[in-house]
Amino acid sequence: MNEVVGRDDLLLLTLDTLRHDVAVELAAAGRLPNLARHLPGGVWEERHAPGSFTYASHQAMFAGFLPTPARPGPHPRLFAARFAGSETTAGRTYVFETPDLVSGLAAAGYRTVCIGGVGFFNKQGALGDVLPGMFQESHWEPEFGVASPTSFEAQVERAEQVVAALPAEQRLFLFLNASALHQPNWFHLPGATAGAGDTRATHAAALEYIDRHIGRLLTAMSSRRRCFAIVCSDHGTTYGDDGYTGHRLAHQAVWTVPYAHFFLEPSA
Repeated sequence: MNEVVGRDDLLLLTLDTLRHDVAVELAAAGRLPNLARHLPGGVWEERHAPGSFTYASHQAMFAGFLPTPARPGPHPRLFAARFAGSETTAGRTYVFETPDLVSGLAAAGYRTVCIGGVGFFNKQGALGDVLPGMFQESHWEPEFGVASPTSFEAQVERAEQVVAALPAEQRLFLFLNASALHQPNWFHLPGATAGAGDTRATHAAALEYIDRHIGRLLTAMSSRRRCFAIVCSDHGTTYGDDGYTGHRLAHQAVWTVPYAHFFLEPSA
């Protein structure tokens, strides 16, 4: 990462609330053609989330604690704040001197941009300002939020505008929190109703919706130079698993998340 940072643009895309099992099933069934072509070996890596809900997980990720491989470690991290005694900071780790990765990348010359999705990024109150406030530039509109059936399309369009407005020499760190998978997601499955509510099947349909539009985002991020992309979930959620519904709780469906990182070669 010490070679990547300063050379490439960077993308962190969190597919908010995406379950690992659903992501794996859809990739294996060929239902994620646009995402799967970038996944190493065509498969998701199984990891453990650093938090059980959006705010906690993103605070950890922005401090350099991305989801942890779901196998015995220690596992060297891509990014880490300088911290005495850290057992997961290795020679390949990009070490920043600031309290969080976002300001660390800004200090390294990156333009840091947040395109929010779920409520913790909506800038409509003190709490909703915390995470976007880490960035030099942040965007949120109701069309990006959980209640919008076209949220990801709107977010991608804004990302395209951000990239197009940057000087060619300016490095970019773009963070996008995709809200489409978070409840309510019933409207992504044809024939589903609000009365029937969200299900594992509507969750899967929301991921297919994201896959239909993700190509535009990846094309934009690789339009100026090579891009290092991280695509992962921040936490999963439950749909009646063992009697649980939702997240911010300790259940395998919440703690186990899909993860991938890969390079996007310049598309020009």
